[in-house]
Amino acid sequence: MYLRNRLNFHRDPGFFSNKHDTVSQNSSLSYCHEARGTHHSQNPSPGSSSPRPSVVGRTGQRPRGDGQDWDAASSSGSSSHAHVNSRISVHSPLDMGHIDLPELETEDTLELQFQQLSLPQFCVSILESAVPLLRTGSRQVIIRVLELLTEDMTLIGEAISTDIWDDSSLFGIDMKEKLLLVLGALGETMCYHKSSISLEQPEVMLVHHRMAFISISLFAVRLLQTLLPVEKASEFLSEPMSTALFLLSLDMPISLEYPNIHEAVVAYLEQLNSENYSIYKRTAEAVYSIECTCNFLSDIGKEGEKNLLELVELADQALRSFSYHQHFPLIKEIISICSKIWKSAQASPLLQGESQKVLLHMLSHPLPRVKAETYHCCLEITKECLGVHNVTKPVSSLCNGIHFLLHPKVLYEISVFGIQEPESEQVNTAAKAILLYLLQGRLMMTALTWNKFIESLCPVIPILQGYADTEDPLGNCILLLSKASSDTEEMLPCTTRLKSMLRLLLVKKPSVRSLALKLLAFHLTSEEGADTKRPLIDARVLSRVTDLFIGKKPIELRLDDRRELVIKLETVEKVYEIFTSDDVDLVLRKSAAEQLAVIMQDIKMHAVVKKLCLIDKIIEYLNECVSQDGKVVECLVQPCLTLLRKVLCGDPVMRVSLSQQSSLLTVLFRVSLIFHEDCSVVTEVGALFCLLLFDEVSRMDMWSVNPSNKPSLPSVFSLPVSVFRRYHLPVHVIGHHAVSPYSIVLPLSADCLALKPVSDMLRIAWNLSWYHGSDNLLKQMNSETKTQEILDALKLSTEDILTLKITHMASGLQDCLHSIVQAATHREVRAAVTRMSFYLLNDRLSLKGCPGPCGVTLKSLAWHTALNRFLQVLPACTEDEKLLIDIIHFLNKLIKEQRKNSSLELLNWILELLLRHSANPLLDLLVLTESQAREETDDIRTAVRQQLQKELIALFDTLLLNFMEVTDRKCSELLYVFQTQLALKLLQCLKVTDAPHFYGLPSLERTLRGMANLTAFPGWSSHSPLTKPLDICVKYLSGLLEVITSFYVERGGNAMSFMGKGVTKSTILCLLHLSHEMMAQAGSLEWMSLWFLPLGSHSEEHIPTQQGLAWLIPLWVDRDPEVRFTSLGLGSALTTLETGCVALANSCQNISGGLWGTVVNILLDQSECSMVRREAAFILQNLLVIPMPTEIIKDYTWQGPCVHDEDSGLSLIGKPALQALLYHCHFYEHLNQMVKHCYLGRCMFDLNFSAFDRNSESNDLNGLDDSFKFWRAPSRTSQDRDPSSLSTSETTVAPSLGSTEFQPLVQSTTLLPEASHDQFVAQGHQESTSPRPPHDSSLSAPLPKLCVFVTPSLLSAMCSLLDNLLTIAPRDTAKAFRQAHLIELLCSIADATLIQTCVQELRALLPSSPPAEHTQAQVSFLLEYLSSLSRLLQSCLLVEPDLVIQDELVKPLITNIIGILTICTKDVLDKELISAFYHTWTHLFNLLAMLLRKAGAITLPFVTVALAKHWTAAIDMFCTCAGLSATCPALYTASLQFLSVLLTEEAKGHLQAKSKTHLCCSPTVASLLDDSQENQKSLEQLSDVILQCYEGKSSKDILKRVAANALMSLLAVSRRAQKHALKANLIDNCMEQMKHINAQLNLDSLRPGKAALKKKEDGVIKELSIAMQLLRNCLYQNEECKEAALEAHLVPVLHSLWPWILMDDSLMQISLQLLCVYTANFPNGCSSLCWSSCGQHPVQATHRGAVSNSLMLCILKLASQMPLENTTVQQMVFMLLSNLALSHDCKGVIQKSNFLQNFLSLALPKGGNKHLSNLTILWLKLLLNISSGEDGQQMILRLDGCLDLLTEMSKYKHKSSPLLPLLIFHNVCFSPANKPKILANEKVITVLAACLESENQNAQRIGAAALWALIYNYQKAKTALKSPSVKRRVDEAYSLAKKTFPNSEANPLNAYYLKCLENLVQLLNSS
Repeated sequence: MYLRNRLNFHRDPGFFSNKHDTVSQNSSLSYCHEARGTHHSQNPSPGSSSPRPSVVGRTGQRPRGDGQDWDAASSSGSSSHAHVNSRISVHSPLDMGHIDLPELETEDTLELQFQQLSLPQFCVSILESAVPLLRTGSRQVIIRVLELLTEDMTLIGEAISTDIWDDSSLFGIDMKEKLLLVLGALGETMCYHKSSISLEQPEVMLVHHRMAFISISLFAVRLLQTLLPVEKASEFLSEPMSTALFLLSLDMPISLEYPNIHEAVVAYLEQLNSENYSIYKRTAEAVYSIECTCNFLSDIGKEGEKNLLELVELADQALRSFSYHQHFPLIKEIISICSKIWKSAQASPLLQGESQKVLLHMLSHPLPRVKAETYHCCLEITKECLGVHNVTKPVSSLCNGIHFLLHPKVLYEISVFGIQEPESEQVNTAAKAILLYLLQGRLMMTALTWNKFIESLCPVIPILQGYADTEDPLGNCILLLSKASSDTEEMLPCTTRLKSMLRLLLVKKPSVRSLALKLLAFHLTSEEGADTKRPLIDARVLSRVTDLFIGKKPIELRLDDRRELVIKLETVEKVYEIFTSDDVDLVLRKSAAEQLAVIMQDIKMHAVVKKLCLIDKIIEYLNECVSQDGKVVECLVQPCLTLLRKVLCGDPVMRVSLSQQSSLLTVLFRVSLIFHEDCSVVTEVGALFCLLLFDEVSRMDMWSVNPSNKPSLPSVFSLPVSVFRRYHLPVHVIGHHAVSPYSIVLPLSADCLALKPVSDMLRIAWNLSWYHGSDNLLKQMNSETKTQEILDALKLSTEDILTLKITHMASGLQDCLHSIVQAATHREVRAAVTRMSFYLLNDRLSLKGCPGPCGVTLKSLAWHTALNRFLQVLPACTEDEKLLIDIIHFLNKLIKEQRKNSSLELLNWILELLLRHSANPLLDLLVLTESQAREETDDIRTAVRQQLQKELIALFDTLLLNFMEVTDRKCSELLYVFQTQLALKLLQCLKVTDAPHFYGLPSLERTLRGMANLTAFPGWSSHSPLTKPLDICVKYLSGLLEVITSFYVERGGNAMSFMGKGVTKSTILCLLHLSHEMMAQAGSLEWMSLWFLPLGSHSEEHIPTQQGLAWLIPLWVDRDPEVRFTSLGLGSALTTLETGCVALANSCQNISGGLWGTVVNILLDQSECSMVRREAAFILQNLLVIPMPTEIIKDYTWQGPCVHDEDSGLSLIGKPALQALLYHCHFYEHLNQMVKHCYLGRCMFDLNFSAFDRNSESNDLNGLDDSFKFWRAPSRTSQDRDPSSLSTSETTVAPSLGSTEFQPLVQSTTLLPEASHDQFVAQGHQESTSPRPPHDSSLSAPLPKLCVFVTPSLLSAMCSLLDNLLTIAPRDTAKAFRQAHLIELLCSIADATLIQTCVQELRALLPSSPPAEHTQAQVSFLLEYLSSLSRLLQSCLLVEPDLVIQDELVKPLITNIIGILTICTKDVLDKELISAFYHTWTHLFNLLAMLLRKAGAITLPFVTVALAKHWTAAIDMFCTCAGLSATCPALYTASLQFLSVLLTEEAKGHLQAKSKTHLCCSPTVASLLDDSQENQKSLEQLSDVILQCYEGKSSKDILKRVAANALMSLLAVSRRAQKHALKANLIDNCMEQMKHINAQLNLDSLRPGKAALKKKEDGVIKELSIAMQLLRNCLYQNEECKEAALEAHLVPVLHSLWPWILMDDSLMQISLQLLCVYTANFPNGCSSLCWSSCGQHPVQATHRGAVSNSLMLCILKLASQMPLENTTVQQMVFMLLSNLALSHDCKGVIQKSNFLQNFLSLALPKGGNKHLSNLTILWLKLLLNISSGEDGQQMILRLDGCLDLLTEMSKYKHKSSPLLPLLIFHNVCFSPANKPKILANEKVITVLAACLESENQNAQRIGAAALWALIYNYQKAKTALKSPSVKRRVDEAYSLAKKTFPNSEANPLNAYYLKCLENLVQLLNSS
């Protein structure tokens, strides 16, 4: 584990450093001793006896740090019984720790490297040394060795690539040889343990060997998977491993318990040994068949309806294992199933076909006993269905039971193979009996069944007739088929019967042939036209032809298939013409026929003659021959028959056709009778009969199990072998079906079955399948009852049962617990606990997910009780302690394995055990008692006790880590108490080593490491009932500072101290954690002084000591970067307090540059690692928080930096000094280079390129660096390059000093195992890092030969630092940003794609995926950077927005921000990562909101486009954030505020763009919400969530206002949101809320002490305001919602609230806005304001008048009495009245109230003011709306002087509404009733006429339209307007308009103007 942590360190870019130390931190020497702790010291081994000279501090020498050699080594392994020297083998890497380095500083680095082991060499050397130990007889040794090898294997996976097998270098060859030896030794070990399992040994040894075999096998397979690709196995693996894998593949229990391991074994075996793999595959088939057998039998026995198809499939598979299990009752069950299936008429064809396959396989089974039993069962069913006992029964469906036999294939199998079975008389007899029953059973069958039988029998008759015999019952039955029945119905169809009679002529028995002739003679004589055909049938003819076709020279049925045509097709056609021509002489025709016969020997020629109808011509000649005058053509018969034979031989289709023509068959027989003396003709006819009569059985595809759907290609004519046996054929043909086509091949031969592994596997498989699993089998074995009667070969042996029990984890663990309970000795308990450890290890090795089956099983077992007794008492002797060590070791492993899925029961049990009120042995054992200390002289007991303490601390560390995920309350409370108790015990352990002359270094290191793990938990000190938290912290501080003082600072630091690095690191890490704890616990107490140590040494007592933090400074420059990182982290923690800043600054007064210079120097040191620089940035950030002066101020606590120029003598302090310091060190230029080459990978290779490369110009790739070839390749790289080919820093970075171009390293995202510094916590001002190892880095190289890595986490710290700088000096910092282009560079690093990729990996973790912890770490650091960047950008927007508001910067930035905000984190399980996402999202939302506020016009399009791309994800994200009000209120607030700002800015932009004619093509949020039907669901989801947030919170909750604002914005822009709110009863709820508020206000007003209620009223008023605003936005432009508000009595409720509204201007404004929205374009709403209110109002307004009986009157009164200074309310009132003025009802109220009289009292502008007042404009707008209807016009005209006043007002201007009086005149002129009054007022006419001469085109149009309306249909007006002045103006205007607007159609307004003037001219000119 320690070495793996070391590997993580080297591959961590955050700790990459170019500092060149005396001994490279990358050398293997730095981790050659595991005793060094978590991070191993770079000092030489303690084995070196040369003392180091002391150059600082004490001058005394300490030859050894511990004085205990055995203890120094004991921590590296489990065994502690031997001296260190005995533990080091010749090949051990530990040897390298003893090299003599007296002058290490001058050591030749190259020589040193060649003496070191590389990581691959070290890993392989462990394998070489450890694998031989696996053959020992000690369980303890084997389990510890396997645990070691498992850890080593993890390292091997990181260190050695599979490419090693292709490497031909010396290093590669050496590594391969060693690995192959190791793998061979593993194979031999596996075989050894497997072969040692026999009954000759005691059970204890059997258990030992079996457990060892399982675990070693699992390890071996995992190692193979890690090292050797499967495809290379055959090339490299040796015979022992092949044999071992073969044995493992046949181990049934292992294959069941570890299926994934079994799959891997089989894959390797397939490559290694084809013979063994074949045996395995066949055995596996047999095992599967056995499983099917048992499942079939089990399913058959179950009640209820059965799945027949599944049963048939199981039965088919079961047939293949009969040779092993021989369970014959199975056969009867299968036959019964088949019979049942075929009996049913509803059975599917598929089911029937599958069952028939099974039956055929059984009838043809290779095992005679199976075949015999099958035939026997079939016979029994046949007897039962067709037996004589059924005679008395009426014909019924009984015979349906034999339908499964009535199929051609079944009958074929019985006829061809059953009857002729040579090996089994039983089969033979049964087959004949079955056929006999069927042939004789016609009376027992239904007609349907008999017809089915005959139909199935016809294709098989050619076979059956071979058994025809006059003396045999079956033969007689067969002969009967051919006889003509006396009944009207014959057995066979006519053609089939004729063929059967002809076929009998070929039977070997003469008696049968004679009978056949008789039958044929009868057929021929009864044939139609028999008298006209030759020959005449008589006894003389028949007597000569009994042996007609029994020839001596059979014909060879063979055709040629030449590649090329010998004869041309034209020639063939000519010959055919001669043959068929009637005009040609017979001799020539015969010759042509003979030539054609020769030609037809080539099958390629057949196609030609088929087209020419050759066969028809041949049949014609044959028919002519048998006619009475046929002698003429007899010469053509022989060649014609030959031709016909050859054509039929090559054409199966024609054979089928002709075989069904009985006339042809009869003709051929007559020809044979005519030519009975001509052997050649007779033989040809016999050959034709063979082709035509045996055609059915010649087609092999007809009898296959799975006939092809495609027609078979023409094949050579062949016949079943049985036909040869039973017939005398006149031809030579090929035979087929010597064995049954349905016969199956058994997977295992007898030789295979004889192999012990095979038989063992089958035996166990049978029993497992029979009992349905291991659990049932083992239960049965433990019980007394035996229910199975099976073969002895199937019975489990004692060895088998033991193997099953051990391998089956549940039973094995149960057995262990039983052994513990029953144990009489320590040895038995230790053995059982060790077995349990084996099971835990097996869980891990088998690649099973957490928790493994071992952990799951243990949860269900009462093992706590079993182990309790050993954990509740103090060990009394060494044996007790050894037992306790084993138990604690097991518990530690168990808790580690269950870390991701902890068992609360287990954790609670351990905590309760540790926190017992009485004796607490486990905690007490951490500290030695006095009696134990006196026993230290016993080396063995001391070693055991040290080992016990080591295991205890390891257990406590594991417990602490495991509790990080616990949420159970009880468990958490117990944990808190345990933490404090453990803290006190560890403090006691630390005090044991007080004496500097004698301390246990490994013990000290373990204690400190435990303290580091403990103190990482906040509040660890606060749960002691006796000691105050701060007191515990002070004691810790004292002890830790003493360690630092004694063993580090005063001994010259790490360079001169004998302490291991682990001690230093753990100590400083504890101090870091302690600083945070003291901050939390101290409160207001001053505690910083407790950290001060005196400066100087004890030997200089005459010098006064100073108190300070100077002891911390040397740690900042320690050789180990982790120490530097942690110590600077401590500095950043202490500087979060002002006292810490002052103390640290005072402690650095004697250092050049002081604190500021030191920290800036570290920050900008390019050779320093990123994590160290990051902490320096945090310190600077904290220093900047304290206000600093701009000039020297006496007695000022904090002066800030101080800069002194020695040349000029000028000194600066504070802000000027800071600016000078930044300028002097080129701070921003350095930062520019840091950002430019940010490295975003998770990890790096060891790219510091070893010390060998630093001092050598060449890179010898065949030497030591070859080991780099075997580092794992990166999982995602742009180029697939070998790590060994990467350039060193010499060649990678070689620019000039001024160059800014750098060669970036190959990005690597290879992941690491768990890092060792996962407990580090570093904090700046309000900054804390996640306790995770940093895995991301960047690369920049501002100087030659330096390879600088800058991680995102460093850049995040820099962003925070820049934020503080921007606060202190805004202008200077902003200017520096602009010059260095920092903002652009920092924004360019933000990459949403990388984070999305990482999250996808976390959501779908695959076996090949990197470890989740490291992906989480990478995402965390990137998110941290984004948070810091967003805060910096917000500050920039406040100070100088132009830094950020740039298109080229904002667009990609917003795209990335939206991309990050829409990442789906649903399946991400890590709580810390989710918290990091929420934190980052909060800052990103705030940034987006500020961008929209500061530059909405620029940023809004980018935001909406980005949201549109991820709309669904964006809605989900908003819903997620809105649901976090309880757990993450900051994110809840930020997200909803952003949504509100976004919608508001869009609405603003929409209003501003209304005047523009062009439309924006980019999407809007409103369109996304409303336009797409797909988005309706997402909108409803969002609306629901926000509504729930609003309605689910109390009115006092500030978050309710946030939800309300978001809801208001959403309702304002989305009609769908309004509709959904309506459905959700938002309007009704708001109305109810308003009613409730009204009632509450009224009630409170009646109580005395109104002043006390004022605050409460303010809250209620705010609540009322929100409700009305929500209503306003919900009603906006939505008539449906307005109707709902009307039904909910909105106006009466507002009327009842009116007194309270009058008292608050803001409330009045909101209520008027609500009414304006409500009444707009909603007449019913307007009318509702006129209704009388029925509510009572106990409270009267004191200063704005009493409430009237309608809200309309209240509004009119408000408008009348509104003071001039309240312009906003005044404007809103008149806007409302303008809406209401469009309603007839409201006009009536206005008229009755005499409200319009107020208009006449308006004052006109005086003096030089030419503009109307705002109040006048409001009145004019109201009058304009009133004038839109005739009733309103009448109201205006009734006002005395109104027209004159309007005329006067028309003379004045107003910037927004200059033409309002004219528009009022225009409207009034349209009513005929008004025209006389208008005409009577000359001023109005003059104004209208003057409009025609106005410069304003709108005024011209209004005037023309008004005059036209006035004159239209009004004769008086015509006369009045014909005055010269008016007419002249009209004419002039008309002529000018015609000139000005020649194309008036283009503009409707101009066209209307022309039309008005044209009509005016016409009307005025008319008489």
